[in-house]
Amino acid sequence: MENLSTDTSQIREWQSIITIIAFFLASNGRLLPPHPRTHQHDHRPLIADLFLLATLSIGRPEVRNGILGANGIDPIDVMVFFITLAYIALSLDASGMIRYLACRVLRASKSGRRLYFYLYGFFFALTTCIGNDPIILSGTPFLAYITRVSNIEHPGAAWIYSQFAIANIASAILVSSNPTNLVLTAAFGIRFIDYTANIIVPVLFTVVLLFPFLLFVVFRDRRFIPRTIEMQKLEHHEGGLREVLNPYLDKKSAIFAALVMAATLVTRRREREQEELRNEKSEQLPRRRQAPVVSPSSTEVEPSSDNDEIRPAPTPLVPQPSSDDDEKSSADTDLERQISHQLQLRHSRPQPPEPTTLASLLRDAQAWSRATFPTATTVLSLLPFPLVPFAFAMFVLVEALVTKGWVPVFAYGWHHWVNKTGTVGAIGGMGFVSVFSGTNIGTTILLCRILQTWRQLHLDVGTPISDRTFWGAVYSMAVGVNYGAFSSAFSASLAGLLWRDILAKKGVWLRRTEFLRANVPIISVAMAVGLAVLVGEIYLVRGEQPYVLREGVSE
Repeated sequence: MENLSTDTSQIREWQSIITIIAFFLASNGRLLPPHPRTHQHDHRPLIADLFLLATLSIGRPEVRNGILGANGIDPIDVMVFFITLAYIALSLDASGMIRYLACRVLRASKSGRRLYFYLYGFFFALTTCIGNDPIILSGTPFLAYITRVSNIEHPGAAWIYSQFAIANIASAILVSSNPTNLVLTAAFGIRFIDYTANIIVPVLFTVVLLFPFLLFVVFRDRRFIPRTIEMQKLEHHEGGLREVLNPYLDKKSAIFAALVMAATLVTRRREREQEELRNEKSEQLPRRRQAPVVSPSSTEVEPSSDNDEIRPAPTPLVPQPSSDDDEKSSADTDLERQISHQLQLRHSRPQPPEPTTLASLLRDAQAWSRATFPTATTVLSLLPFPLVPFAFAMFVLVEALVTKGWVPVFAYGWHHWVNKTGTVGAIGGMGFVSVFSGTNIGTTILLCRILQTWRQLHLDVGTPISDRTFWGAVYSMAVGVNYGAFSSAFSASLAGLLWRDILAKKGVWLRRTEFLRANVPIISVAMAVGLAVLVGEIYLVRGEQPYVLREGVSE
């Protein structure tokens, strides 16, 4: 790993000032909230990079390091790894397995509290295995519909907020579940199995202790969690309800996707171990190749074929119009008939052949792929390709902060804080910063570089960091950036924006103030439990001996 610069002399230059302003405007959605129905915030890092290039605040070195990687983080390899895992996970989702399992859980009990517990445990277990994005894609529409056709009020706040919180808490366990975990493990050379072994205990304690707090404190009112769950058997709900309770399941696809996912993760772990052994023998520093995963874009699985034998995805659960809208529905039907009649007359006249253009060729190719490979085409359309530039742009912005002297400034500040507060202060301080510092992917990239520079400061002066303090800060960051997705704003994570948009499409509108008010007690208890357990774990398994970066071997 190359030595990081600790020079801070550049921060008084106008280009450095522009760089720090551009970074915080690009990464902190709380300063400039996105439009409620768009993802304009996703373009901010790219716009910030273009602005910095235009003002000559950054140049070729920053762009190169942001794309090709530096200091153990290889963005290209990690993004390829993430897109691959996302395809496998979404294929598993498209098979109908998540919705099918959720419906089996729904049938298990009519008791409100018991069903709440079953769904809580179900979402935790499934997120642990396949990540939070597939759970948000399938589980959120499922809960939104169930709460609309049952006696659950407010519209299902206890259920949808708990699902979102538990999905992000559970995503901390596996490296592959969240892009932030990929960035962190790549930056510090942590093996997948070592990461899970260190983080799983705080997460499990959080999950166990958070549930009674949700059930008996936050959502204790019976309007949130009724004593019994009663499904409304109204005529205008029966069609959708039958589909919910009897979802389509492609068993062969589900089994195959699950096996591929497991094989991919196991193979990747073995590759990492073999690479580390080879590098240890040659006494060369390994070049870690993992990168951040960005949450998928806010789209939902939609069927693309009428074939009953090959369905690309479960049909989204949209309630049928209520009986109060019968007159309007009748008028709409008459209007549709008139439009259909006009279209028939138009098509009955001879139409000139449409000229062949690039647009027509692309349209024909898309139609052919949907007819020939319906599931693969649907899954490909859901992959988070638009978010890849977001990740690369954030890497470039962080490189700009490094070259302009800002990361060393932050590292010096962190150095003084840890000297005064010790290991407990390092864990608590990093946990607080990582939870409330903006979009979690940008926060992770920046904090990793700050800790790397902090380590370099100690190397320069010859005063080592204790093993306990260093790893306490690293794993506190892991807890914070995962839990922070449900902290104070939707824009704290891309998964939060996806979750909000799916609910909006199902008729559940959430305001930012409501989101903040509901999540403040949840994130407070979750972080308090997680960090308290982490402090105990760190003092048990780590000592005060100096932290040493051993070549070829992760800690």
